[in-house]
Amino acid sequence: MPGSGLGPDPADELVRTLGTWGLRILLLTLAVSPASRVLRQPRLVRFRRMVGLWAFTYIVLHFIAYLAVLAGFELATIAADVVKRPYITVGFSALLMLIPLAVTSTRGWQRRLGRRWRMLHRLVYPAAVAAWTHLMWLSKGGFMDPFVYGAILILLFGERVAARFRRARRSPSR
Repeated sequence: MPGSGLGPDPADELVRTLGTWGLRILLLTLAVSPASRVLRQPRLVRFRRMVGLWAFTYIVLHFIAYLAVLAGFELATIAADVVKRPYITVGFSALLMLIPLAVTSTRGWQRRLGRRWRMLHRLVYPAAVAAWTHLMWLSKGGFMDPFVYGAILILLFGERVAARFRRARRSPSR
């Protein structure tokens, strides 16, 4: 359509845009805790669940858009894509890791799972790496976006490692 703004392949652009925003919001979710530490604003953490659920929503919409507009809900097309394009498998594995996080994001689940809740929610780290890998593998030619998102991911992981190291140094030795 003239003036659509979605380029020559609107279906592909829709899937790509939803995926890009899903990754961006996932990175924003991972940035909440470091931002609360760096800015000394612990109340920021209260927004992490909401931001994480928005990331999950965009990632699910990305997946549904792929199924609907690119694969046409045809199992043969989906199976062929999974075999031919490993980036789809990696992206789907990221989605699968995020499903239990979205389901168990409530306070009720936190109480039911106890310490296991925190362990389960550490799946966000491999999910973020898988989402980044998905983007990296499907990028055709331009690697600036994957580089920038990867650098952000490394910075966020590095801050977590540094924070853990600082806490270990402050705690009394046993």
